[in-house]
Amino acid sequence: ALDGGNVVQISGESSVAAYPTTAWATRGFCSRCGTHLYIRVNQSGRYILPAGLFALDSELEFDHQIFVDKRPGYYHFANETREQTGAEVFAAFAASQE
Repeated sequence: ALDGGNVVQISGESSVAAYPTTAWATRGFCSRCGTHLYIRVNQSGRYILPAGLFALDSELEFDHQIFVDKRPGYYHFANETREQTGAEVFAAFAASQE
């Protein structure tokens, strides 16, 4: 996923639907096909976007992983990244909302 910050320009807004998935986030998706488009952190307005939406393969850097405590034992990436457990992710979101 990509961190889109607080300013994201969305084309075709008439086909975008949003659903509050948790107390802290809203999920945006295509109302025609159901494709996941973003997670928006409610308090900060920060957007997290699936990398697959963009044709930026050579421009992206894989620098961190989240929910590593839920990762299957057979699932490992070759490069070293910053890693966060689920508790660390939620703590970071809570801190950003203060």
